[in-house]
Amino acid sequence: MKKFKVGCVQATPALFNKSKTMDIVLNWIQKAAKEKVKLLVFPESFIPAYPAGLGFGTVVGSRTEAGREQFREYWENSVEVGAKETQQIAKWAQEYEMYITIGITERDSISKTLYCTLLYFSPKGKLMGKHRKLKPTAAERLVWGEGDGTTLSTFDTEIGKLGGLICWENYMPLARMSMYQKGVEIYMAPTADSRDSWNSSLIHIACEGRCYVIGSNQFICKSDYPEHLQKELAEDRPEILSRGGSVIISPLGKVLAGPLYNEEGLLTAEIDHDEIIKAKMDFDVIGHYARNDVFGYEAKGQPDMGMDM
Repeated sequence: MKKFKVGCVQATPALFNKSKTMDIVLNWIQKAAKEKVKLLVFPESFIPAYPAGLGFGTVVGSRTEAGREQFREYWENSVEVGAKETQQIAKWAQEYEMYITIGITERDSISKTLYCTLLYFSPKGKLMGKHRKLKPTAAERLVWGEGDGTTLSTFDTEIGKLGGLICWENYMPLARMSMYQKGVEIYMAPTADSRDSWNSSLIHIACEGRCYVIGSNQFICKSDYPEHLQKELAEDRPEILSRGGSVIISPLGKVLAGPLYNEEGLLTAEIDHDEIIKAKMDFDVIGHYARNDVFGYEAKGQPDMGMDM
């Protein structure tokens, strides 16, 4: 499939409510299906939301009981991989005949640890795999554990080689290289960063990897939080906590759709695999522009590329 349409969701989840957020997920899937989208990308931790502005009652050397209760509520609304929420999204992927990638806060069924995770679903109704964020950024470490190389996942599908990293993992050069060395062609970059500098980084990644890049973010305001959590947000925080900035970029760094700010929306653009080939004429980071006689690279534990089975 050389040419097809991709979609990028910028939306507001039902914060700390995975059941209502699942309804929102279905709504955007249905909108994308009407646009004949073959690959749909949701933001970082869309279920049950990126907890922007919350501190979970923590300062260095101390935790509060109220903060532990916030964590419990967040944990209760997080998603176990293989449970009913992931089974349902897999069914929707099959019903609407599209690949879906979505950010969740994943709770491990055994350790109970939470992870910032990106899930990949196929139109065959299968969960192809997942990626856990390698390094939560700054205060994210209060709630999320660290992933490892075993989830540096890429997938060989009928629409191309899919892969990606979550938010500031994309600032890690060797993490990006783990995607490039698998020949990633469509690169997902779900995020919670809505600054102008973020989209500059995504343009760089597209040019560096000679791949399409899809950056998806949430649009979140203080008033979107449940009332009891609004009281926990600092008074000096702006009303708009995340203005979005979702974007779709070509392999030569051309912005094809977006960036979208200060509203919800569905961005779409056409993927043309011929554009990937043409972009590699003068630069290929793992091919003719590599110097394997000078540089060595290893991603420990990175799995082989999964197939769309």
